Amino acid sequence: MADVYGDALEKSKRFLSEFSVPGPRKGTKLHKYGTQLVALAHREQVSLRLSMDDIAEFDEDLSREIMGNTVRYQKLLSEAVSDILPDYQQHEVQNKDSLDVYIQHRLLLEARNRGSDEIRDPKNQYPPELLRRFELNFTPPSAQKPLSIRQITADRIGTLVTIRGTVTRATEVKPAMTVATYTCDQCGSETYQPITGIQFTPIDMCPSKDCQTNKSNGRLYLQARGSKFVKFQDVKIQEDSDQVPVGDTPRSMTLLCSGENTRLCQPGDHINVTGVFLPVQRSGLKAMMGGLMSDTFLQVHKIERVKKGFEESTLECLAEEECRTLAQEPLFYDKLAASLAPEIYGHDDVKKALLLLLVGGVDRNTQGMKIRGSLNICLMGDPGVAKSQLLSYIDRIAPRCQYTTGRGSTGVGLTAAVMKDPITGEMILEGGALVLADKGICCIDEFDKMNESDRTAIHEVMEQQTISIAKAGILTTLNARVSILAAANPAYGRYNVKKSVEQNIQLPAALLSRFDLLWLIRDKPDANADLRLAQHITYVHQHNTHPPREVEPLDPDLMKRYIATCKLKDPIIPESLTEYIVYTYVELRKEAREDPRNATFTSARNLLAVLRLSTALARLRFADVVEREDIDEANRLMEMSKFSLVDDETTARRTRPVDLIYSIIRDLQKGGTVVKYDDARQRCIAKGFNQEQYDECIDEYERLNIWHLNAARTRITFIQ
Repeated sequence: MADVYGDALEKSKRFLSEFSVPGPRKGTKLHKYGTQLVALAHREQVSLRLSMDDIAEFDEDLSREIMGNTVRYQKLLSEAVSDILPDYQQHEVQNKDSLDVYIQHRLLLEARNRGSDEIRDPKNQYPPELLRRFELNFTPPSAQKPLSIRQITADRIGTLVTIRGTVTRATEVKPAMTVATYTCDQCGSETYQPITGIQFTPIDMCPSKDCQTNKSNGRLYLQARGSKFVKFQDVKIQEDSDQVPVGDTPRSMTLLCSGENTRLCQPGDHINVTGVFLPVQRSGLKAMMGGLMSDTFLQVHKIERVKKGFEESTLECLAEEECRTLAQEPLFYDKLAASLAPEIYGHDDVKKALLLLLVGGVDRNTQGMKIRGSLNICLMGDPGVAKSQLLSYIDRIAPRCQYTTGRGSTGVGLTAAVMKDPITGEMILEGGALVLADKGICCIDEFDKMNESDRTAIHEVMEQQTISIAKAGILTTLNARVSILAAANPAYGRYNVKKSVEQNIQLPAALLSRFDLLWLIRDKPDANADLRLAQHITYVHQHNTHPPREVEPLDPDLMKRYIATCKLKDPIIPESLTEYIVYTYVELRKEAREDPRNATFTSARNLLAVLRLSTALARLRFADVVEREDIDEANRLMEMSKFSLVDDETTARRTRPVDLIYSIIRDLQKGGTVVKYDDARQRCIAKGFNQEQYDECIDEYERLNIWHLNAARTRITFIQ
């Protein structure tokens, strides 16, 4: 047995020596661990990560043995690193901690009491876990694919595995003892107890020779200053929805993170975690009560944050030059919107609104008051208009998103639940869907089916971006900086245009006013539209992809990376646009008072919605300043969302687009006789009209001798 241990230790030292000597190896590859060992020797680095690919390149048998008995070889390689580490020390360590001072004082005390001849080497006097100031972890082979939690069975005990899941709970980082130091009250000697498991039984009687010889039965007392502590965090992950078989419930697993592996993930993150699958070692009465059953956990070696879907690609931002090149392409805004769910036909303006939801606006903090920048959108409409499909696509493409339904969610499931920590036994809060989606998106389908008591939990989230909790003696406020994307169906099957929005959706006005955009998607019979929709659906079913179009959609991974880069921008609104924004809001309020058919209440929240939409549009252009075109596009989306809530057939019979455009230009006159052509055109486009309708109005009223357009087409002069 000793020969096997010695061979493994010698093989480990040879691997470290070969990959750590400065200079090239085989003329192509540098020794990658030499710099890290120098940093470890000088206390400038804590964690040493050994790649299984490098170990397999050195020795296939050693790599296979490490994968099958990871804990044993982790101790062997740690011992090998401790042996060769003094060779890499170039100067005296500057960053000394209290444990170094403690050991130095003990050595001086021993030299004074017993003489310098009897002093032993500290490596032989103290346990190696007490003297080490580094952590050794393994990274998985690059060819190894992550497994699901249910694939980790009993035959993988002690092996190095990689699993995939969603973080549902992460405790606070607390100190965990790895070496306990005791002092005897009779002989004064010190005893050290290395701790390998989650729990341990303290030593009561002194094992020193003096106490055994004198039979004094000295009692041991724990010395916190001489013990060694490391950072510890308990994380719980759950299977992703695509890993759960039909009819089963998601399984979960506990992760024990220590040292540099703590604080690497938060609840709601999708992660690939590599670690050793181990059983929980219990002692005392708990071991007797447990019997043959044993709980399991994963001792973490590496955590990598990923995004579910699209081949588990990691989130990486693009370079600024690449983003500017993409943003300068013609019709790039339309191309990005068309890239959202390209298999779904139509809904161009709805997709543009969802694109702005993914990007989000800019948060503002002024004198203690916070104004949210995240957008809230509600999609309403008849059944079968792809509302749920749009929500599912946003859930797949958003970097951080939670998907839930109104009927299957309770107030506790949306906010937070009080749980008991299995390790410490104290009461903790486990976040719900809104907390898990912090700084992300929460998609709520069947929003109208929620109970009234559960729906009130969303009011505070949608405006204040917080959740106030008062449960089981816990009084706190949780962050929920989340964008809410809701989908609701009409109360009586189909939308009744003769009734108000509140009567159709049966949602209170206080909740509807918190949505920046209310979009009604109606299923109206139209021969041409029905023909194009049927051809589109048939093509998708036959070829399993979207049909060819003029604007080819972007790659989903490229679009995710571009959006992630755009969110780093914080565009500002210049003072030159202040008067224009104020004027458009005043006109919006005026139209809301004069038009009895207005389906929604216009308030200051609509002005904030325009500002959020305009900053999101500036982010999409990868710009630092909001321009007038952004304000016009934001106003156009607001007008189109309101226009969708009105019976457009009745509106078309009452007023023509040409007459509406004339009214807009007449309002811009303001008692004068001249109106700028470009100002009137931008105002009309912001109201939802196109260039063709605008030119038709100009020509028709010029023939009626109402106004005159100059030859340069820059001024419209009203004829008195």
